[in-house]
Amino acid sequence: MRRIRSYSPVVMGILVAIGCGSGKPQSAAAKTDGTAQMADATAASSPAAPAGSSATASLGAATIQLTARLDGAAPTREVVKMNADPVCQQQHTSAFYMEDVVVNAQGGLKNVFVYVKEGVTGTFPTPAAPVTIDQAGCWYHPHVLGLQVNQPLEIVNSDATLHNINAKPTVNPPFNVAQPVKGMKTTKKFPKPEVMVKFKCNVHPWMNAYAGVVNHPFFGVTDDAGAATINGLPAGTYTLEAWHEVYGTQTQSMTVGDGETKTITWTFKAK
Repeated sequence: MRRIRSYSPVVMGILVAIGCGSGKPQSAAAKTDGTAQMADATAASSPAAPAGSSATASLGAATIQLTARLDGAAPTREVVKMNADPVCQQQHTSAFYMEDVVVNAQGGLKNVFVYVKEGVTGTFPTPAAPVTIDQAGCWYHPHVLGLQVNQPLEIVNSDATLHNINAKPTVNPPFNVAQPVKGMKTTKKFPKPEVMVKFKCNVHPWMNAYAGVVNHPFFGVTDDAGAATINGLPAGTYTLEAWHEVYGTQTQSMTVGDGETKTITWTFKAK
């Protein structure tokens, strides 16, 4: 049985006060596709921040299928060195790699946050169910996630070691929370839209993650194949944005009719 570490109040206070240093799969509980969350949100929820007007909005029937690709050779993925904390190192029997650039054999780019940036009108219910970010194996799961304004974000420590989650937003209130005990949970909310909010760990500087916060359910994160789907859009013309932590952002405009399905491909140039 692994012994859970204990930390004195003085040590914990120092760790919480320190600013995070530089440094970077998705848990089953986390939902990063906004339209999937809406199925649970329409019955009972608090109102989200306005997305363009004060009128209550409802889902439509249009679908956008998105693919993110990398044009060029992907960089060699860096091996994460966890030997500074034996509890972390012992949880990995093989090499563990950073997730800043993850590309499959067909060039599909993972961990791209895609969302409707302009064109959404009305307000949408805020899902009551939380999105979860889990600290497991001394890593954030998922690495990139999405949630709506004021939707609960449940932060979980699944490791028998101290973790510290330090959120570094620019328009939302920052927070810096220590979780010294396995199984600890903390719930936070972001009251304003922000793309993206960065999370870092004071204790393990290789840990980081990103959250896109929007005021509607039309967003997603690309998977291992570089694919994501946005469902339930009303007919209209929209500007969509794709964000990647290394390759930046791109925008495209698209018009969809009621019940129509369209596709978008985002191509990012390798550096």
